[in-house]
Amino acid sequence: MGLFAGLDVGTQSVKLVVYDPEQRGIVASAGQPLDLAAGDDGSREQRADWWVDTVRACFARIDPALRGRIEAVGVSGQQHGFVPLDRDGNVLAPAKLWCDTSTSDECDEIMEAAGGAARCIELAGNPILAGYTASKLPWTRKHRSQAYARLATILLPHDYINYWLTGELWMEHGDASGTGWLDVRRRDWSPELLAATDPDRDLRACLPPLLAADTLVPIRAALADELGLPRSAQVSAGGGDNMMAAIGTGNVVPGVLSMSLGTSGTLFTYAGEPAVDPQGRWAAFCDSTGGWLPLICTMNCTVATEAVARLCGFSSRDGDALLAGTSPGADGLLMLPFLNGERTPDLPHGRGNLFGMTATNLTPANLYRAAMEGALYSLMNGYEALVDAGLRFEAIRLTGGGSQSAVWRQMAADMFGLPVDVPEQSEGAAFGAALQALWAVRRAAGAGDSDLSALAASHVRLDPRLAAQPHSGATAAYAAQYRHFLSHLDAIRPLYAD
Repeated sequence: MGLFAGLDVGTQSVKLVVYDPEQRGIVASAGQPLDLAAGDDGSREQRADWWVDTVRACFARIDPALRGRIEAVGVSGQQHGFVPLDRDGNVLAPAKLWCDTSTSDECDEIMEAAGGAARCIELAGNPILAGYTASKLPWTRKHRSQAYARLATILLPHDYINYWLTGELWMEHGDASGTGWLDVRRRDWSPELLAATDPDRDLRACLPPLLAADTLVPIRAALADELGLPRSAQVSAGGGDNMMAAIGTGNVVPGVLSMSLGTSGTLFTYAGEPAVDPQGRWAAFCDSTGGWLPLICTMNCTVATEAVARLCGFSSRDGDALLAGTSPGADGLLMLPFLNGERTPDLPHGRGNLFGMTATNLTPANLYRAAMEGALYSLMNGYEALVDAGLRFEAIRLTGGGSQSAVWRQMAADMFGLPVDVPEQSEGAAFGAALQALWAVRRAAGAGDSDLSALAASHVRLDPRLAAQPHSGATAAYAAQYRHFLSHLDAIRPLYAD
């Protein structure tokens, strides 16, 4: 049986896993860090050639014998990034990323042109929030007018890697949801929101065709030779990193709640029909399996903990040991960790805040714990909206870098009052991309085990050594501190309204 590769082009790094479905295990993996260009105006950008060079480096680190057995590749990518191409397929400017808040004013302009946030939800299922792709178009028109004039194709990061691999242009519904233009109910573009973004040109002409989640496209022969892959290898539709992490954590049936703790923090669950909230309290996205993915996203997770670690002169790898003598609530120290602005709660101009400091509690350990707790309180703020809507969950499936921290696993279990399970494959997005490729190949072959829910149940295995159960005493302590979080959140909202 062939092998299946999953690529995750993230904000901080590119990760590659090679999965053997017969052995039910990862047989090789590689990772390479990525640079990030950050500006004081909230801009966060990367160059597309950085991604390509890093993907090449990852494949080069895999044994040639294994590369020669890869049957298909699935690509996961950070959502919302804007990759502009000209008519010849050349990249016109650096890619503005999901965590770029320099286009917040343009979000408001688009929504005003469309008739307000509520009208945007009526048209497409979502308001235009900070970081969504739509707002990056008017920003580019204002600040990179020559690039905008030559714009012929709009791509997202995972779309661009697919284009590099195959020479073909396409999008799939899950990642396309994060542009802000996709009507998630109809699974097609909203002409009204495209017109609100730019009334003077037909943006739909710049958008590639939308393909089904089980699509397979042949890899370019010359690139297959360069990467050491078979010329018969294919590339699956792929998707956004959250959509791929849903597959990689087995979140392809109702009732499963996945939490990803990485640069951003996310909570998401599967829905068999559009899950739109009239108040826009969650992102009403499509998933990358043919269903939908109601999702909560925060922009500051390991962003906050890494910043504290740098400030205090220690490595986040030593964070768990540092917190051994601390307790829930960080001895009264409370952080609102909105270092990059924030999406949940919706404060694109927000900044980090630290409250409750005393002469005795302001220690590196408490500061680090307060950053962790603050990141989870932000997710809790979104989780309550899902619960208010009637959704119920029996456990959390944790993925991302935070899943490897025993303190963060226990903190999530205690704060949410739910058991926490961790899949064996810690790179949920990359693994999910490999599983999507496996699923697409089996469907194309008419295999009997081509049902995705059955395939995920068979291949996504939980690691019992990493499970965490909630402790009632800690749950009560976090509940009290969370009430303080909400009080301070209400107090600072007016400071960052503009």
